[in-house]
Amino acid sequence: MLQATEAGFNTLPTTSALRKRLAARQEMETGRVRIGTLQRLHTVLERRFPEKRLFLRSDTETRFIRLKPLTQLTIWGGGALVIGWTIIATAILLMDSIGAGNFRAQAQRDQAIYENRLNALSDERDARAAEAAAAQARFSSALAQVSVMQSQLLASEDRRREMETGLEVIQATLRRTMQEREAARAQVAALTAAASGTAPADAGPSPEQLSATLTMVTSALSDTAASRDKIAQDAQAAIDHSAEMDTEIRDMEARNDQIFRQIEDALTVSVAPLDKVFRDVGMDPDKVLAQVRAGYSGTGGPLTPLQTSTMGGPPDPDTARANEILGTLQRINYYRIAADKAPLAMPVHAHVVYSSPFGMRWGRMHEGQDLAAPIGTPVYATADGVVVYAGWESGYGRLIRIRHDFGIETRYGHLNAIRVTVGQRVSQGDRIGDMGNSGRSTGPHLHYEIRVNGHPVNPVTFMRAGSNVF
Repeated sequence: MLQATEAGFNTLPTTSALRKRLAARQEMETGRVRIGTLQRLHTVLERRFPEKRLFLRSDTETRFIRLKPLTQLTIWGGGALVIGWTIIATAILLMDSIGAGNFRAQAQRDQAIYENRLNALSDERDARAAEAAAAQARFSSALAQVSVMQSQLLASEDRRREMETGLEVIQATLRRTMQEREAARAQVAALTAAASGTAPADAGPSPEQLSATLTMVTSALSDTAASRDKIAQDAQAAIDHSAEMDTEIRDMEARNDQIFRQIEDALTVSVAPLDKVFRDVGMDPDKVLAQVRAGYSGTGGPLTPLQTSTMGGPPDPDTARANEILGTLQRINYYRIAADKAPLAMPVHAHVVYSSPFGMRWGRMHEGQDLAAPIGTPVYATADGVVVYAGWESGYGRLIRIRHDFGIETRYGHLNAIRVTVGQRVSQGDRIGDMGNSGRSTGPHLHYEIRVNGHPVNPVTFMRAGSNVF
């Protein structure tokens, strides 16, 4: 009994065997589930992708390739991925191309706008130069007209004096003739009375004497009458000539008034922009002209004020008007001198880019205007002055400083070459250096700076003011 029990016990499976059997059973069930799932998936795929066979036929045999639904699904999925990737990549490339094209088009538009602006500025500069030449021509014409008018006024004054003298002589002659005529009449009356016997016999002359006297008086009266007639004719001729002279004087006054108006209009058009130029840059025109006048105080020449005698009467209005015109012409002449002494010109005559303006930049004050152009571009003095510094200075690189009148100093920095020396006097438009990239600079440009009484001001204000007139 014990043996049987032991034998039976020995026939029972062990724990490890049971585990293996359970694992195998679970694997079989999992396999069945997988097979069922695959079968269901295969059934579904069979509806969309039925199994197909691709036959390959040769001379001796025929073979085929079976395309299962899952294989077809894989091929379709891979093709869809490839097509989708191609579409996305193409769209990205098109977007990049369109964006780059837009950028290029925008850059071309900006370049065209900039070129148009440069052309407009060039045309405006040429127009201003033409206006300046026209103003100079008007000034010369006005000066010539003033000289002619001055000669005409002096000649008219001489003729007027001659006429006044002639009229005074004629009036004196007429008065003397009238007196002589009255005396002759009185003498004739006395002789007539004596001849008629009204006078006493012992007091009067003899008849022969009376006859001789009467003959003489008659002859004198005839001569006096002839002289009177001639004087009357001369007086009438003088009156007629005086009327003609009055008409001529009125015509000349009308012509002079027209000339005055034309000159005054031309001077008004010429002086107003000049006043505005100096006001725009913050300079008092009266003080500027006073300083220029102090250095040019000599007198004489065609612009000297007219002086005519009024013979104790009121001032001649034409003379006063002419003196006002001469004063305005002198003001324009002073403005021309001041324009050469103030930095109103451009430091660079070539095409430039205004790369950095006057004002705050990167948290610091930029005290000038940067003008970018290629290395070696000529740099010119913007006004008459004296070079007070020409050399290397930290930050500026190669620097030129020029002192001008009215407390103004100009600075030209980052130069490639310096063509002046300290103490040298330069005139507006003289070449003083070449544009460069020295000092603290990111590229070739000119740092142009203007200081008035030691304080920096915006150079563009001076350049714009100068371009509006000169």
